[in-house]
Amino acid sequence: MAASPKPSLSAGDLAHIDGQLAATDRLLEQNYPGDDGSRQPVHTVYVPADRFTPSFAADWGAQALATAEAHGGFERLGSLLGQDAGLAEAVAPRVEAKLSSEPIEDLRLDFEDGFGDRGDDAEDAAAVTAASAVAKAVAAGSAPPFIGIRFKCFEAPTRARGLRTLDLFVSGLAAAGELPEGLVLTLPKVTTVAQVQAMDYAVSRLEEVHSLPSGRLRFEVQVETPQLILGPEGTSPVAQLPHAVPGRISGLHYGTYDYSASLQISAEYQSMEHPVADFAKEVMQLAVAGTGIRLSDGSTNIIPVGDNVENAWQLHGRLVRRSLERGYYQGWDLHPAQLPSRFAATYAFYREGLPAAAARLRNYVERTEGGVMDEPATARALAAFVLRGVQCGAVGAEEVQALAGVGLPQLTALAHPRLATTSNS
Repeated sequence: MAASPKPSLSAGDLAHIDGQLAATDRLLEQNYPGDDGSRQPVHTVYVPADRFTPSFAADWGAQALATAEAHGGFERLGSLLGQDAGLAEAVAPRVEAKLSSEPIEDLRLDFEDGFGDRGDDAEDAAAVTAASAVAKAVAAGSAPPFIGIRFKCFEAPTRARGLRTLDLFVSGLAAAGELPEGLVLTLPKVTTVAQVQAMDYAVSRLEEVHSLPSGRLRFEVQVETPQLILGPEGTSPVAQLPHAVPGRISGLHYGTYDYSASLQISAEYQSMEHPVADFAKEVMQLAVAGTGIRLSDGSTNIIPVGDNVENAWQLHGRLVRRSLERGYYQGWDLHPAQLPSRFAATYAFYREGLPAAAARLRNYVERTEGGVMDEPATARALAAFVLRGVQCGAVGAEEVQALAGVGLPQLTALAHPRLATTSNS
């Protein structure tokens, strides 16, 4: 009988390979940490900054509920969105409860396009007032879980104004006490990596001035210009962003109308589903894969008002579903009447997919042979899908326990195993 073969590579060979790959190991560890497992809002609502009050979210929820009631209720809305009777019946009470308790998940007080140029004195006053109002809403428990501002871009004509508004708002919050846990800052109309590096410097200085922990002030980048997708050297600046300011960017948000207009798409055809939009969003997905940076789709400007409510709901619901199917789990809403279709389409997406995803997860966890043999990567995707459904309120943790046989801690560990490994080390 032949002797078993012995390894041919020596310890020195393995050490040499480790040395060759040390830089790769550092890159993967530092620049590709993966998603952190925290909640991602399903939408962002934009409102001119001076219109915000502590009751703003509740007011929008009431308007959304009234619109739904005036048009036949939530089961009728589900039918308009193509849901069968059973699904519409399951979704309706959840959407109604959502609009009553947490109608806005993420709110951005807008000092950019939605505010315009009103002069420095008016914007200074509005920035100070906004900080005070946000602090009061957070203290009263009436603020959305995620809240912040979009200030003017870092192009030369508006740079100083944008920085001043950012400074006044953050400084006002810091003076009022602890910053909101869900604070979000949005940098619009980015064209170069240098603008993002400038933002990194600005928030780093604000952290120093206000004795905040390093990295506390993260920010979103709005992808609204073709120069960020394809730069002058033929490279993709958006792909460089996560590595130019590691850990600082929280999200990339696609800007439907600025981006489309920059490519000379006529107004009638500017849409979240235009081919130029799909291309940009695919590049964005590739750019941040594995980095932990979240993605958000844009908005539709077809608003459910007047005689157009039901048609606009159908369009909005279809676009929300389309984004979800393509891995964009967040989008923008511009009007309270868009909230019913946002949550109805989102909840239907997760509830429709829950039985199959939960069954496959159970098979994977229990090592049961089923019709599909899932690998660990697919199991992560299944668990992440179910976890998102729980986090947004589409499904309950008790339903997941019954269907998949896993509780929320195990579900989170399955969705984000690297996070679980790090927390246990």
